[in-house]
Amino acid sequence: MNAPSDIRMAAANPAEASAQAAQDAIVEEFSFFGDWTERYQYLIDLGRKLSPFPDALKTEERKVQGCQSQVWLDVTGDAQRLDFQAISDSAIVSGLIALLLRVYSGRSAREILDTEPRYIEAVGLAKHLSPTRSNGLAAMLATIKEYARRAM
Repeated sequence: MNAPSDIRMAAANPAEASAQAAQDAIVEEFSFFGDWTERYQYLIDLGRKLSPFPDALKTEERKVQGCQSQVWLDVTGDAQRLDFQAISDSAIVSGLIALLLRVYSGRSAREILDTEPRYIEAVGLAKHLSPTRSNGLAAMLATIKEYARRAM
């Protein structure tokens, strides 16, 4: 099942809305899918749409610790606006990255620190991810928030 084109458009421009609006849109998108097979496929599709991540950035210092899969996260910007890019060697984890980037990339450090990822519970990810993927998601979120703390 494919999401409507306006949903794909919103995913491509995370800075157009607030972090809260991005989370609301994610919750709405996931409501289109009847079961978790479709939701996992949607996550995989989102991960495939991530911007290419340069091999030169796949360094140990950019590797997110605490993920079973390999995840690299890079940040540019300052306290006014932090832009993230990331990639994983896992299709589902890449989809989780796409959601995180949508909520947090292009935001101020203050908004990043003030935004809790309520969409994770609202769409059921908290219940349907394996413990290792949940730990990895928490590690990615902690890394994003740490970059925001440093930028402040």
